[in-house]
Amino acid sequence: MKKVRLGSTDIEVTPIGLGVLTIGNTQLDLDLEAGADIVRYAYDRGIRFFDTAQYYKTYSYMRQAFKDIDMSKGSPDRPVIASKCLDCSYEEMEYAINECLKELETDYIDIFLLHEVREDPDWDMRRGAWECLKDYKEKGVVGAIGVSTHHLDVVQKMASVPQCDVVFPLINYAGLGIRKGNGPGTAEEMAKAISDCLSAGQGVFAMKAFGGGNLSENYIKALDYVKSTGVHSIMVGMGKREEVDRLIDYAEGRLDPAYRPDVSHKRIHVDQGDCEGCGNCITRCPNKAIFRNGSGLADIDYDKCLTCGYCAPVCPVRAIIMW
Repeated sequence: MKKVRLGSTDIEVTPIGLGVLTIGNTQLDLDLEAGADIVRYAYDRGIRFFDTAQYYKTYSYMRQAFKDIDMSKGSPDRPVIASKCLDCSYEEMEYAINECLKELETDYIDIFLLHEVREDPDWDMRRGAWECLKDYKEKGVVGAIGVSTHHLDVVQKMASVPQCDVVFPLINYAGLGIRKGNGPGTAEEMAKAISDCLSAGQGVFAMKAFGGGNLSENYIKALDYVKSTGVHSIMVGMGKREEVDRLIDYAEGRLDPAYRPDVSHKRIHVDQGDCEGCGNCITRCPNKAIFRNGSGLADIDYDKCLTCGYCAPVCPVRAIIMW
């Protein structure tokens, strides 16, 4: 598969990538062999760009998938890997970087990001973590640094941050999940912010082209829209070999223009019998899709839910289920 240069970096990526979150314990919860099989299948079919995060707990799948590949810096066979950390301090970010290197059995990580940056004052609160990223890039341990975000305000801000090499924003044609301050943003606004980052020479790869699965029925329309914004790569979560095949067919221009997938109706649910109303999931949800119902328990607003699964790990009684 033809590669493209990621902004002004020296990193070349495939125009589609595999988001490894989907195979992990917050979503499909595949066993090690099954999850590693998806990662390796994508690699063998030509995908060379993979996204993960400390929070996803998916490093083991990647280590297994790439166990026979030279993962050292400069190896021509190594895939490009992006990882992320939610923490704020220098020490926490340093731990996250070294944990990633150890878990992936490598001496180098191509891209490391501040994970899920929100509107101010979140950026200022994470200055320590940002300083760590800059230091580790200077050491040559990290190739490029930047942010992942659902907030167009943050994307706009990054266009004027010269040390930011890469931006990983949420965008889809319906604007699902896009945030602006404390409210919703539009696809048009996010596309403009992405354009500003591209003009600044930053690498941009996109998430949630299908809005967490809600736009999957319009498969080609969803991908075409994100591609039209000029992003260098589109990161898609996949859990089956046929999903990998379909995405590669799209990327290489072989997918039937009339293609429409069989849409899954899988949703996140809160078991009201188990929920204790602690509110952890409400705090954790990046899209404000979880609320307290009349009984004081957690419930889901399906107009906002992206099915990202971020809520599941913070539930102390495992009341959050997906079906």
